[in-house]
Amino acid sequence: MPRSRFFVPITFFFWLALISCCLAAATPSLAGEEPELPWTMHVYFENDLFTGTDRNYTNGVKISLISPDLVSFVKSGKLPEWSLEYIYRLPFINDPDPTLKHKVEFSIGQNMYTPAEISRSDLIGDDRPYAGWTYGAVAFHTRSSERMDTIELQLGLVGPQSYAKETQNVVHDLRDLPRANGWEHQLKNEPGLAAIYERKWQIAPFFSRGIFAMDAISHLGCSLGNVATYTNTGFETRLGWNLPDDFGVSLIRPAGNTGFSAHQQPGGYFFVAFNGRAVLQDIFLDGNTFADSHSISKKPFVADLGGGAALYLKQFKLTWTQVLRTKEFDGQPDNHSFGSLVLSFFF
Repeated sequence: MPRSRFFVPITFFFWLALISCCLAAATPSLAGEEPELPWTMHVYFENDLFTGTDRNYTNGVKISLISPDLVSFVKSGKLPEWSLEYIYRLPFINDPDPTLKHKVEFSIGQNMYTPAEISRSDLIGDDRPYAGWTYGAVAFHTRSSERMDTIELQLGLVGPQSYAKETQNVVHDLRDLPRANGWEHQLKNEPGLAAIYERKWQIAPFFSRGIFAMDAISHLGCSLGNVATYTNTGFETRLGWNLPDDFGVSLIRPAGNTGFSAHQQPGGYFFVAFNGRAVLQDIFLDGNTFADSHSISKKPFVADLGGGAALYLKQFKLTWTQVLRTKEFDGQPDNHSFGSLVLSFFF
């Protein structure tokens, strides 16, 4: 395999950021016309309030904007000439497969983690640390009808400057809930970096009857960085009508995006999904890399089992997922569950 499929220099991500700025500048020109080159937006909300708890991975929000196909942008003249040099240096861009689509995604998000007894103000040594992760991300997706490759870089802050404490206080005040009292023990400020690669495969429907069908998607990937270092794999099975031309359910996880077909017929499906991780580093359990902080002994293997439903009509798609996550650290009394709601639309 070519070296570019396994190693991506940091300058690659600067090229992505540069191209993202060009694409964002081109957006107004599309606002008043039929979206032959549609942008896609995903708005994510994940929280364990759906299961009546307030602990562990307790909240996540994320907004992602995905460009139209870069090659189509080049042909349409909506990108400046000087950007071509950078586009053609991207991995997979020169693959001879004519069905490949190449898209750039940029995101902002915040994740929040707390111990179980948030009423306590002392350091709870046998439970996970308080932690927040606020980040920006740039990703490059290359997809055909059968596979999708994603390379992503996340940059952000862990610690008080993530402002997770302030976010939770606002939400709890709005919902008239008690505030968490232990945020003074959260992880220290630390810049965070995670570089991620993942490949997904779409397995053609193995059951089809009229507009009803059943298919499957599998994935394999890895992450490297002080925020998270792991390998992961998993699959998803979908059963429904007018199954979309994408790669399954989107969750707030690195490389979790699946794309969204702008010309999808109305439909919906039920699904079951699995993702397993072999974890070498997890800053939210291992504690700070460069400073002393609260930490807990983590489990080397963590699995997510999810199920739910998706509905799509015209340019909108709504996905609901309920996730069961296995124990992440020694002494954790039980598994954790949270819900995920994603609104996707193109324009």
